[in-house]
This record gives sequence, C-alpha cells and structure tokens, in this order.
Amino acid sequence: MSNYSGYFIDLDGTIYKGRERYPSGKRFVERLQAAEIDYRFVTNNSTKTPEEVARNLTDNHDIPTSPEQVYTSAMATADFLRTQPKIESVLIVGEGGLKTAIEQAGFQLVAKAPADAVVIALDRDVTYEKLMEATFAIQAGARFIATNIDTNLPNELGMTPGAGAFVTFIETATQTKPVVIGKPSKTIIDLALARVDKNANEVIMVGDNYNTDIKAGLNAGMDTLLVYTGVAVKTDVQQYEAAVRPTYEVDSLDDWIL
Repeated sequence: MSNYSGYFIDLDGTIYKGRERYPSGKRFVERLQAAEIDYRFVTNNSTKTPEEVARNLTDNHDIPTSPEQVYTSAMATADFLRTQPKIESVLIVGEGGLKTAIEQAGFQLVAKAPADAVVIALDRDVTYEKLMEATFAIQAGARFIATNIDTNLPNELGMTPGAGAFVTFIETATQTKPVVIGKPSKTIIDLALARVDKNANEVIMVGDNYNTDIKAGLNAGMDTLLVYTGVAVKTDVQQYEAAVRPTYEVDSLDDWIL
C-alpha cells in the first residue's frame, strides 16, 4: 500500500457509530499519531463547532482531538463564501455550528431578504417561516448554497431527515440548484487540502459511505479507502466499474497498513 502524508477521515460509521465506540477507529488514529502522519476529521455535520466535535471525540470516544484537527461542512461553507465576490450578508437555515462559522468569517447574519447568500443546512428547529424567508431571498437574487445534501441521518429513532431534505424543499420552491459544499462535492475536499497545504495525491480519503466519502475523494482526484463498518455494503460496491471503485477496501481500519 502507498504512503500518504495526510489522511482525511470521516467520523460517524468510520471512527465511531453515534455513541458507540469503535476500538478499531481509536487504534487507527493512535497509529497515525505514532507515525506522525497529519490527519483531519472531515465531516458533513454543520450543526457542531470544531470545538464541540473535538470534545465529543475526546470525552466520549477517548480519542484526544484538538479543534484544529476538525473540518466541518460549516467551516468549508465559510471558506467558500470568502472566495466569492460581493457577499456580505447571509441568511441561514441551520444550527449553531454553521452560524458560528459564518459569523467568525466576518459575514453579517440576516433573518430576511435582502441577503447576498442563503445557506441551507440541517436545522432541527426549522419553521415554515424560515424556509419561506430563504425562498424569498433566493427569488430576489441571493446565492443558494447547501452545506451538504445528506438525505437522512441515522439515530436511535431511525433514519431522520438530513440537510438534503431542507435543500430539496428550497430547490423545489425556487426552481434553483444550489452550490453544494459538503461530500460528495469536491469543494469541501479542495478547501480542506488548501487548509493543510497539500495536493490531492498526498492525501487519502477514508470513510464508510461510498456515496459521500468515497465519491468526494474520487471527484477530487484522491485515493480512497472504504471501510465496511458503516453504510457501504460490500456486494454493492463490488459491482461498480473499476474506474469508480475505491482505491482500497477493508473490513476494519485494523486491516489498514500505514
């Protein structure tokens, strides 16, 4: 197996599953640390700040993590907005992690049109009024941006609606396609690479979900490692053509040789 100077690693289904610890995930991170290999946890979750994500890994999964080792779709959205001209005000349908990232990037948060951009994410306190104001702002010319288009999020209750459900609502109401930042878009990967000052051929994308993690890596021109501890089903992936197969596949991260 090839040597990589950096790893981008998914979280849920890869390093842990909800509140369930994956000992293989902890051992994998410890091996990266021992080898002094740079890594970042790259997640579509926009609801948490990097500090909250790091605290969850440290306190609940016994994987000591700093906020600098976390890159969320909220952070990527803020980085993307910085590259766009004439965007000062942003209307958000989303939670605290997204609002914090956008505010810290220097943008003004607004609740109604006019707005220069509308960002749609998972919002568990969503109301019809929020969605209506987002619709009005996009109809008036605001840029439509989605942190990610995950259709569902698994939890102890079942497959709950993800950010993609809200994105589809706004897309239908406005007849406008969003710019998608998170996986499987290459945008989050390109922005994460810029953060660590590395090229795509130096980093490998690690995840359990073919349709998000692996496709993001493929779209960015990276090697990919699919681990069968979460969403992906081996018999399904093995039917894909070679050109769109993961570079590597393992049953457990314990099987991966650095």
